[in-house]
Amino acid sequence: MTTWTIGPILPLPLALAVPLALALAVLTPLARAEPPSGEPPGERVPALARVWPVGTRPAVLRGWEPPATVYAAGHRGVDLAAPPGAPVRAVAAGRVSLAGRVAGRGVVAVRLAGTSLRTTYEPVRAGVAEGAEVRAGEVVGTVEGTGSHCPDTCVHWGLLDGGTYLNPLALLPPWLLDRGPSRLLPVLGVPVPPG
Repeated sequence: MTTWTIGPILPLPLALAVPLALALAVLTPLARAEPPSGEPPGERVPALARVWPVGTRPAVLRGWEPPATVYAAGHRGVDLAAPPGAPVRAVAAGRVSLAGRVAGRGVVAVRLAGTSLRTTYEPVRAGVAEGAEVRAGEVVGTVEGTGSHCPDTCVHWGLLDGGTYLNPLALLPPWLLDRGPSRLLPVLGVPVPPG
């Protein structure tokens, strides 16, 4: 009888190895990494952003305040200080899924490449068309002077995964959040070469 070895220690007869290999080949693409049940949704957001949507380090006028339930009050994004006419950039590469007016406000939405995430920017006068591919840092529009829910003009930056709102700041890597310089720490137990 012919046997195959799966991994370093599991020998299987050929009659079992082939169906097992086919099952794994079929089922692996269907497997999805879901966060554990107690994990907050924002934990599944990869740090994809390469730039802020406006400015280089804009003031966050109002942070993300997730609602207790789907229809409860909250703030489903962050408000970033920005003057009228300021350029608004895609934070990461993707495809424009919306460039138009929603409830009287200019909105641009970008579906982020390789993910199920999409970012939204409002109030923005679109400078791109729906379906356009954009690179990280590419200007997608300009801040409109009216239609903002901020006392002064701002950009409301949102992040969604399907119908679930997430914290868009989670897209930013630490070096964009300005959390201080990196520090090298000693590796304990490794001899230092003479020198």
